[in-house]
Amino acid sequence: MATAVAASAPPERADLAAWIAVFAASLGSFMATLDISIVNASLPTIQGEIGATGTEATWVGTSYLVAESIAIPLAAWLTRMLGLRKLMLIAIILFTAFSVMCGFAPNLPVMVIGRTMQGLTGGLMMPTAMTIIIDRMPRAQQPIGFAVFALTTITGPLIGPALGGWMTETISWHYGFFINVPVGALLLVLLMIGLPKQSGRLEGLREADWLGVAGMAIGLGCLTVVLEEGQRELWFESREIVWLSVVSAAGFILLAIGQFTASSPVLRLALLGDWRFAVTIALTATVGMSFYTTSFIVPQFLAAIASYNSYGSGLVLLVGGIPPMIMVPLGPLMIKTLDTRFAVGLGIVMMALASWLDSSVSPEAGAAAFIVTQLLRGAGICLTITFLAQLSLMIAPPQYVADASGLTNAFRNLGGSFALAGVATVQDQRYWHHARRLEETVGANSSVVSDFVGGIAQMAGGTAEGFQLMVATIERQALVMTFNDLFWILGTSTIAVLPLVLLLPQFPKFDELQPVH
Repeated sequence: MATAVAASAPPERADLAAWIAVFAASLGSFMATLDISIVNASLPTIQGEIGATGTEATWVGTSYLVAESIAIPLAAWLTRMLGLRKLMLIAIILFTAFSVMCGFAPNLPVMVIGRTMQGLTGGLMMPTAMTIIIDRMPRAQQPIGFAVFALTTITGPLIGPALGGWMTETISWHYGFFINVPVGALLLVLLMIGLPKQSGRLEGLREADWLGVAGMAIGLGCLTVVLEEGQRELWFESREIVWLSVVSAAGFILLAIGQFTASSPVLRLALLGDWRFAVTIALTATVGMSFYTTSFIVPQFLAAIASYNSYGSGLVLLVGGIPPMIMVPLGPLMIKTLDTRFAVGLGIVMMALASWLDSSVSPEAGAAAFIVTQLLRGAGICLTITFLAQLSLMIAPPQYVADASGLTNAFRNLGGSFALAGVATVQDQRYWHHARRLEETVGANSSVVSDFVGGIAQMAGGTAEGFQLMVATIERQALVMTFNDLFWILGTSTIAVLPLVLLLPQFPKFDELQPVH
């Protein structure tokens, strides 16, 4: 979660300006993570107003995550180019402006463009927040800043749906984006007070890994479109999907070339040559998959099946933030006392178990069905993120801490974004499958069907109403079965990485380990 190591040693005691800067940095990071999920609970309302289908609406979340994943590795380099103060001010101004664009979006393309630009600028605020903590806080006080930052990173996506849902129900969904305007204005004032002016090094533009930057943006962007739209376009039967796949592959080739030609690659993939770091990154991507996917699926179920409004759905997700609020301040103590493999393994089991329990929900399920699983999931996510984030930074050589942080944050987001893209495909396939199977069980000559339709006809005054209700019942049950499939797949995918936990090193033995150079 850290980016660049400070150029100068921090003072012995933090002054008021330093505390203001740290508070502003944490608030900026909170705003960026909050906007990952602030639309989740209100998405059914938003998609109706911008003319998007349920599967197309996943773009509202996926575009933000992918763009953020691209921006995070660029933060350290842009900090050197522009200076920390200038970069933060530019990022906040642009993030606020694109938030307003999303709030006024009349259709899906405008919304996706706005969310993409939000993600690019929000991705710069997350890692630079850790740079501010390292740069402005003395070593003895840095754990306080780290704890606050970790709390914002974990709780932001959990608070987002509740806040966005409340605004949707009391005012309008647009204000889930407009709320960034006063927060952004406050951040500008705080950062101008708390951060000193710094000179940049624009001559470093010549040394940038432009091939890597272009390749990462093209490769990830096109791959996301392929995953999102492939099912609807019949995959490689579509000319567009074929070309997007080719362009995506070309982008990743450019990224690979940058690894050998640039002095400082945008993504230092050579770090993955250390199996300890590679395992940590794989587990981190799995956490992102579970974290962001459930934050999307649960509100969709509650809205579509239980008829919850946006605020009610958001409150259910907010329950998952209770364990992190309790556990994050205990992070340093947990790292000292708990076995690394036990803690991460327990977290993964808790996340998988929560998804499996959710896979048996019925059409009558409401908020109560998700309380225990949200608590389990929140505790599991907190355990894994706390340990894996520290592991990734301690395994990496000191001179590559910024690169390690960029990879960790980027892969956590990519795990979530690719999983969300997969959700759209699985949802289409499984809904069609279940609807057809259910239709086959209710033949036109069935006495059960005749009795059902006849009973409704007597109450509603017509046979047509009876058939309509039967069709609605089939569609509702098929949708519930589809959500159950999604939860089961998510739980199985999460538990599948459990054996990798055995390869993790222990914190007490880090001084005995020789990091790769």
